[in-house]
Amino acid sequence: MDYVDQMSTSMGMNGLMNIFIVLVCIACSWWALQELQLDKIVKKPKSIQSKVLQIFLSIALGYQVAKFFVDYFHWSTWLSGMF
Repeated sequence: MDYVDQMSTSMGMNGLMNIFIVLVCIACSWWALQELQLDKIVKKPKSIQSKVLQIFLSIALGYQVAKFFVDYFHWSTWLSGMF
């Protein structure tokens, strides 16, 4: 039963780390998208729809960046098993 407890703790920590990485990447993408001039792309840059679009873009971009980092981390740990 001890192995099961260690495995669930490891999975829990891994999940917590992934959530943290995704949230940090979403925040970074929100910060980076602030420099994008959406007023030249959307009709009403101060509207709710414009802000929701910016939030969705931040989530989509941040999630993809976080997925890259998490995958890269997993791949690098798999490589350590080769040696």
